[in-house]
Amino acid sequence: MKATEEKLSSKAQRVLSKSAEASVELGMALAQGLKPGDVVAFFGEIGSGKTTVIRGVCRGLGSEDIVSSPTFTLINEYSARVPIYHFDFYRIETRDEIWQLGCEEYFYGDGICLIEWAEIVEDILPSERIEIHLNNLYAEGKENTREIRIFRP
Repeated sequence: MKATEEKLSSKAQRVLSKSAEASVELGMALAQGLKPGDVVAFFGEIGSGKTTVIRGVCRGLGSEDIVSSPTFTLINEYSARVPIYHFDFYRIETRDEIWQLGCEEYFYGDGICLIEWAEIVEDILPSERIEIHLNNLYAEGKENTREIRIFRP
């Protein structure tokens, strides 16, 4: 994780989101720069806004599907101008579970992979990826504010 923190400190774009709508808009803007084969790894605690930003990415890619976190199914697939694969690794207990999903085919395929809880599987993710780190800012008057740092290698 230290290498990731060093990368973020030198090359990250930092955005403050003060509402769910702003986080969706950020996701829509991010979608405009994505291309087939991209892997986007989302890092952050529960409630930091990972799924909300992903909703915006999916909308920005033209998906009309209902976007929800695949916490129990591990992966949702959405129709858009490029196939979207939305992973949630929160409940992963073993590496075998990941390989049983066929993750390599997804990670190195022609769709766009959006991965929640990337910190759990960081060591098996492609090195060529976009990282999005979300952090709740818990301070008086900032209850809905998220710091979102985007790193593009």
